[in-house]
Amino acid sequence: MKRAATVALTALAPISWGSTYFVASELLPPDRPLFTGVMRALPAGLLLTALSRTIPKGEWWWKSAVLGTLNIGAFFPLLFLSAYRLPGGVAAVLGSAGPLFVVGLAALLLGERASVRTVLAAIVAAFGVSMVVLTAEAKLDAIGIVAGVVSSASMGAGTVMTKRWGRPEGVGPLAMTGWQLTAGGLVIIPVAALVEGAPPALDGHAMLGYGYMMLINTGTAYWLWFRGIGQLSATSVTLLGPLSPLTAAVIGWAALGQALSPVQLAGMAIAFGATVAGQLSAARSARAAEGSFSSTEEINQNISMDLTDGKVRR
Repeated sequence: MKRAATVALTALAPISWGSTYFVASELLPPDRPLFTGVMRALPAGLLLTALSRTIPKGEWWWKSAVLGTLNIGAFFPLLFLSAYRLPGGVAAVLGSAGPLFVVGLAALLLGERASVRTVLAAIVAAFGVSMVVLTAEAKLDAIGIVAGVVSSASMGAGTVMTKRWGRPEGVGPLAMTGWQLTAGGLVIIPVAALVEGAPPALDGHAMLGYGYMMLINTGTAYWLWFRGIGQLSATSVTLLGPLSPLTAAVIGWAALGQALSPVQLAGMAIAFGATVAGQLSAARSARAAEGSFSSTEEINQNISMDLTDGKVRR
């Protein structure tokens, strides 16, 4: 039950990210994706760091910089470049392939051996997302495709390395999230200044949109995401990623009047079903690992008791 609650809370992160397109298109200044990236990450990072009253120490200065670059500083610009160079559907499909990167990296760096069911769930979820977002008019662009693939790889590597390095003793997920968002926002600033120039003038709608993006869409969402990474396997967390484009499609239908065809509805059902199946498979793997650990611990305890009693079983 505790695991189910953790999964549900972690799932709120990609669900929140699914609202990004609506907020950006309805409230924010047009053609300023990098400035938006800075406004999402840096204020939220500084706020969370201040609330946690903790700053990095020792090696965690460079570790936070690396994680912040992978999860935020490189991911945001590459994601936006992909979105601008490709139709939204193609970019979303490339993003939904992120779990496959995590499955491979988690096996190499964390020893998390994904089951065949888990891999199939990731593939089927990506296929379902493609049914929702791809259109016959979609055109491909080499730079956009490379940017989309690298952005997914960057986020995947950041997820795995966040799990591998963990957190310093006594430091909670709030501080870790603040460190990464701050580092990522600082990485984007020079890129935004070079590409987009001076910040735009902000009206009331823009302030409202950036406030939501900073507090809910980024600060709270990434805190839930990194908290989930600390309590679940990296593979289990990343399999929740397809909820983001599915949420975007639902918001587009409910708030913007965008029609959903039978094929899109079928794709939503397939992607959501695969996401649930992936979580069930990950839960079974986690229980199996816990059972194996308990058995090993019990054997060691029996051996220890035997030696203490001066006996050796044969």
